[in-house]
Amino acid sequence: MAGKKKLTIFLVSDGRAETAARVLQAAAVQFEGEEYRVERRRNIRTPEAVHRVVKEAERLGAIIFFTLVGKETRKVMHQAMGRNIEIIDLLGPVITALHSRFKREPGAVPGLLYDLERDHYDRMTAFDYVLTHDDGQRIHELNRADVVLTGVSRSSKSSTCFYLAFQGVRAANVPLVPGMDPPPQLLKLPPNRVVGLRINVQRLVRVREARMPDLGLDVDQDYADQRAVAAEVNYVNRLMDKRKWNTVDVSYLAVEEIARQVLHLRWPMRRR
Repeated sequence: MAGKKKLTIFLVSDGRAETAARVLQAAAVQFEGEEYRVERRRNIRTPEAVHRVVKEAERLGAIIFFTLVGKETRKVMHQAMGRNIEIIDLLGPVITALHSRFKREPGAVPGLLYDLERDHYDRMTAFDYVLTHDDGQRIHELNRADVVLTGVSRSSKSSTCFYLAFQGVRAANVPLVPGMDPPPQLLKLPPNRVVGLRINVQRLVRVREARMPDLGLDVDQDYADQRAVAAEVNYVNRLMDKRKWNTVDVSYLAVEEIARQVLHLRWPMRRR
């Protein structure tokens, strides 16, 4: 219709208004072709903030969809329902039904759903980072890592990084190879963001010997030769000491134990 004013919809929340946005999207598909404008009002956690949003919506002739859970903010918003404005409480019927069945008051804690979703998002982001930054890949993005693991080949760098991703940690790993200079991107990182994984020679030889058939390597090659492995381990250990990186001896540790120590070294005061 010519001259029809586009509807403005306010999504009001004491969190990010993601729940309100999803409900609106689910309902709006039933009105294909209709145009509307969405205004999000996030982190509305005081009665004064609610009053401001209501006045703004009134001025624009907007509809308010809200998902407030705080007692005072919900009270103020419900009081505004008697004014010349359309206000829809998206959570109200659900909270009432659950209150009736559980026989207890709701927690009224803003942002709980966001916290759950944020944890999931952090893990997915961490997994994506680990996948694309394994074994020295995309070295130019190393500064985006929460922690960088380094050490010789077969020192549990990759498996530990994936375990850390379960904790929402973006972990990269960079192999250290004798005769090759470490990448400058690694050396430029603050020492506390790098953790070296040490492993003793005998353990590393056994691990590599078990791995050689899968790699198509001959037993005569230096990959699992004790002298060559000892020289490699000594070189890497000296480099770690020189750079003053924190280290973990992974020789006889399970991956989860390595990850636990890495987390403690990287964030000594952090609880997980």
